[in-house]
Amino acid sequence: MKKLWPVFAALLLLSACTPSETAAYRQVTTEEAAALMEEESGYLVLDVRTAAEYEEKHIPGAVNIPNESIGTEEIDALPDKEQLILVYCRSGNRSKQASEKLAALGYTNIVEFGGINDWEGETVSGKT
Repeated sequence: MKKLWPVFAALLLLSACTPSETAAYRQVTTEEAAALMEEESGYLVLDVRTAAEYEEKHIPGAVNIPNESIGTEEIDALPDKEQLILVYCRSGNRSKQASEKLAALGYTNIVEFGGINDWEGETVSGKT
């Protein structure tokens, strides 16, 4: 047993030196999100607020899937798990939760940009 102690100690030290997992999604400011929308194509803007909040005001072209409805089941409205998905809510809390859940479902290109409260771009009202 005494001979194995150095091996265990070395393994412990090596495991402490391995890189930590990176976030499954990235966070950007609303300004950076607006720039991505200008530069990229084929992206999807995802509003994770309630339907009532969405109807009151949302980013043009945004798809509404409330955070509470995102769970462990596949999401038919989001078939491409590699598509750039820009996620927002009202203030940033639900968008972080939704981004984590989407990452757990296997989505690989998620960008969380906080809330519509900080959005300076165009907004529209009603259902789209």
